[in-house]
Amino acid sequence: MTGSGRGPAGEPAGRAETGGQAGRRRAADDLGVLLGRVALGDEEAYAAVYDRTAGQVLGVVRAVVRDPAQSEEVVQEVLLDVWRSASRFDAQRGSASAWVMTLAHRRAVDRVRSEQKAAERERRVPSSATAYDEVAEAVEARLDRERVRRCLASLTELQRESVTLAYYGGYTYREVAELLGVAIGTVKTRMRDGLIRLRDCLGVDS
Repeated sequence: MTGSGRGPAGEPAGRAETGGQAGRRRAADDLGVLLGRVALGDEEAYAAVYDRTAGQVLGVVRAVVRDPAQSEEVVQEVLLDVWRSASRFDAQRGSASAWVMTLAHRRAVDRVRSEQKAAERERRVPSSATAYDEVAEAVEARLDRERVRRCLASLTELQRESVTLAYYGGYTYREVAELLGVAIGTVKTRMRDGLIRLRDCLGVDS
């Protein structure tokens, strides 16, 4: 019978998925598959996840943290979190992109709260056990940031430049390759090697 107003598979024609919607859904599904491979320690899958999400992560973090230098540190922490905790992603609870952006937002909020607490502590004179605990907490956070900086310094110059441009600048592999004047394959290799060295230096389990 004609004129039923129904699309493929008996769905109402007005609800048929557009090409753009289908493409976005496939991309989201692909990212979820990649995260599953990352959970198994697949470094190439991690590189692909990074390439797809780094720019969005930077955008989310900058919107919350504001400070460029601190945003760069938080982006690195988020992407290391993705490598470390990919096994926790559950497609039944939401999209892979939303999961990564949630990690980014939480890390950014934690950094802002940490900085606010530090500022409050500076306005008070430590005079109790509570104050001592707060100062110890601030020292520990500062040492963690110093550890990240030391680990970055342990990379080769090309690894460090590649990681810094990609994580902090939000550049793609191709853009990093153009900026450094090297082949894109070289950038990908150095990036993977650099991330592995960072993971080992920071004591992050794969």
